[in-house]
This record gives sequence, structure tokens and C-alpha cells, in this order.
Amino acid sequence: MQENKATEKEIDELVQMIEGKMADGVSRLKVGFSDIQESGTVREQYHHGRCDVGSPWANGSVSNCEVTDHI
Repeated sequence: MQENKATEKEIDELVQMIEGKMADGVSRLKVGFSDIQESGTVREQYHHGRCDVGSPWANGSVSNCEVTDHI
């Protein structure tokens, strides 16, 4: 297995990309690295909010959950 080490330039480019996303108002990022994708390319995928928005847990409509009070 070949070990790939990032150069200072590559690290700086990654930090600049992340800082640019934050400046644009992006509040969450997931950064991954791929052995399959062509070197030097970037792929973005947008996620529409949190997974629990609109779920029965988020809106309080869970019907099969027993609620108990603990003192």
C-alpha cells in the first residue's frame, strides 16, 4: 500500500476551501478522501438539512413510544 502525503500547498488549498465555505455561510462540512476519484478533483454533494427535521421524533408525533416520568 502506497502512503500518500499531502504537500504544504495541498493543505493550504484545503484550508482555503474550508474557510471559503464557512465565509459563504456553510455551517456543516464533511470532508472525505477517495482513492477512486481523479487526483486534484473536488466533488460536492448538498444535504438538505438535518435528518431528523420533519421526523416523528422532531415533531412530537411518535406513537409507539412509552413516556415515563423519572423523579
